[in-house]
Amino acid sequence: MSENPAPEQLTPPAAGPVPPVPPAPGFAPPQGFAPPQGFAPPQGYAPPQGYAPPQGYAPPQGYAPPQGYAPPGGQVAPAQGYGPYVPPAAPKAVAGASTLGVVAFVLALIAAVGASMIGGIAGYGIGAGTGRDIALQPTDLTFDWSILTPVREWVLTGELAFWGGTILGTWALVQGIIAIVRNRGRGWGIAAVIIAVLGPIVFATVVQIFLTAGFAAGATAGG
Repeated sequence: MSENPAPEQLTPPAAGPVPPVPPAPGFAPPQGFAPPQGFAPPQGYAPPQGYAPPQGYAPPQGYAPPQGYAPPGGQVAPAQGYGPYVPPAAPKAVAGASTLGVVAFVLALIAAVGASMIGGIAGYGIGAGTGRDIALQPTDLTFDWSILTPVREWVLTGELAFWGGTILGTWALVQGIIAIVRNRGRGWGIAAVIIAVLGPIVFATVVQIFLTAGFAAGATAGG
């Protein structure tokens, strides 16, 4: 009898790499989970919509997300990486920011110098026109206002200079204070406030000097 042939020995197939199984749609790893060091997702894999890596997770060194992947929320990292922080530039000065103070300064000059000059000229005219009559008037009587009739134009001019200087000086004072508070020509505003405060003193001093000079000229001419 012939012997039964020995059964053939079967060699199991060589084990090959097992392809990774992509997670099910909507799957998210548990909180605190971090992939092992050196792990990289397979080519073409993109995390499910709305997935965000756990807090403190950082991708392994050399890892690059697959082409077309964008972080959640529509944020896209720049291709060249994030550069150093550059603080925003300081706002540029607004053109004409000091106009408020400059206008206040000009108004204060007009109120102090212009009104004082007009008032001084009017005072000299009043003194020159009434010097003789005032010199002849007895000192023990009340002042006779009819003496001013011939110089009523000069009196009116002096009054207009006084009230005009008062209005412009008050305007300059208020606008100068606003310029100082808002820092819109602060130096000009400070100068405007000082001139506006000294304006009435300058006006009264100039008018008194010219009025006295006019009285002296009128009394001498009359004599």
